[in-house]
Amino acid sequence: MSEGNGHGRIPVEIIDLEFPRIVELPQPAVRARRPLWPALLLFLLTVLSTLAVGAEFAQSYAQNREPFSGDENPFAMVAVAFEHPSVLALGIPFSFTLMLVLLAHELGHYFAGKYYKIDVSYPYFIPAPTLFGTFGAFIRIRSPITTRRALFDVGLAGPVVGFIIAVPAMAWAIAVSKVVPGVQENAAILFGTPPLMRLLMELFHPGVNPDWVLLHPVGRAAWVGLFATALNLLPAWQLDGGHIVYSLASRYHRRISLGVGLSLVALGLFSWPGWALWGMILLLLSLRFQHPPLLDRWEPLDPSRRAWAVAALVIFLLCFTPWPAMTP
Repeated sequence: MSEGNGHGRIPVEIIDLEFPRIVELPQPAVRARRPLWPALLLFLLTVLSTLAVGAEFAQSYAQNREPFSGDENPFAMVAVAFEHPSVLALGIPFSFTLMLVLLAHELGHYFAGKYYKIDVSYPYFIPAPTLFGTFGAFIRIRSPITTRRALFDVGLAGPVVGFIIAVPAMAWAIAVSKVVPGVQENAAILFGTPPLMRLLMELFHPGVNPDWVLLHPVGRAAWVGLFATALNLLPAWQLDGGHIVYSLASRYHRRISLGVGLSLVALGLFSWPGWALWGMILLLLSLRFQHPPLLDRWEPLDPSRRAWAVAALVIFLLCFTPWPAMTP
């Protein structure tokens, strides 16, 4: 181990720490412009599916009842909107609010990626026959993310921008919502109330039982936005929260991801079963696919970004609810 000068060989790890290697970051390849029409088609189909669901939210609000109540098949009332297209106009408040929140989230990722010259796709929406008319939206990242700072900013931008849009929408909706005693007694599906909603209900309807607040359709859309924000900020795998954790502590990312997956499985056994399913999915993905490594892993995050990581945790806690949906 001696180098002949009276000192032992300097460990490679110390050399790396004190004298970081100069990394040649690859220049993004010039790619042919991809067609916009698939993204536009999916966007329009998702608008249509959310309009149909939004029509039910609007009619139930006008009739002073919880959505999807009074019918054994929740989707039967949604089908009426397609049988009578004029009814779709009733779904505009819900549909346009939800699309705005989801689009803001994805554009946050998109423009952060463009800022760092990362090859990202257009936002793709997913129309689906669900209680909200969509499975959300996503963008594809086609080139490596080179630095911790870029990974952190791309991961954080989506949830923060979507949250900024969802909060005023939820605040306005709760302010104009109706107070209907016993409104949930005949409900087929009950939606959870995240902490942010409880704070706003106490602000605009002090002393009122939260179960009596019949939420305006705009609030229903904002609720979906908050739920999507909480899902994306889970600190696991390659979710937005997982990207943030990897940029902060890449060494512990996989262990944290597995811990989050196990925690969700345990939570699902005592609350909403969907958490157990989501936890198992995250466990399988975390075991099968590791987070892509950064090309420059030596760049530290500055104090302001660490402060934003704390802000992301606060946003997650405000949006998360153990019981997103349940049957009475």
